[in-house]
Amino acid sequence: MPVTGYTLALSWSPEFCKPRKSSPAHSTQCSGRNGDFGLIVHGLWPDGRTSWPQWCANPRRVPPAEVRRNLCMMPSARIQATEWAKHGACMVRTPAAYFKVTRILWEGLRKPDLDRLSHDRALTAGKIRDAFVLANPDWPRSAVGLSINQRGWLEELRLCYAKNFMPTACDRQRFGPKDGTHVKIWRGL
Repeated sequence: MPVTGYTLALSWSPEFCKPRKSSPAHSTQCSGRNGDFGLIVHGLWPDGRTSWPQWCANPRRVPPAEVRRNLCMMPSARIQATEWAKHGACMVRTPAAYFKVTRILWEGLRKPDLDRLSHDRALTAGKIRDAFVLANPDWPRSAVGLSINQRGWLEELRLCYAKNFMPTACDRQRFGPKDGTHVKIWRGL
């Protein structure tokens, strides 16, 4: 399937960790022993015309040195391995190339203060998009998607890129809830 663009999915760690605090599989991210994480990279996903290209054949594994290099942006060896196998192998030939592109995109962003926003009782999807664009003025609001769970809690920001890695409008699925949708942000308390 030809790649038409990309999605950088940024997971809100406190929401992810809420049911996984004591899970050994997620201890690096969720135990608190390594500090508290805010936004982290869930993955960089290639987009196709109708879906995401996934699980392309590639026998390469993520080497331990690469895992260590990426732990601040993606604090789980397991998620790194899964994202490489599921998405990265459909984009580039090596895990190092996949994570290099992901790091460049990640490091080029200013993250909005979601902890501060979490105190807004009238918080909406539009206010979260506004905060992201205020922190990243070159981004159009239409390129900032959100994923919220059924209870209205923020799970992810989904940032939409064109094939040339420039921000572009998200399709309806990646854009997520309308601007007026009420959203809550878990602070991990």
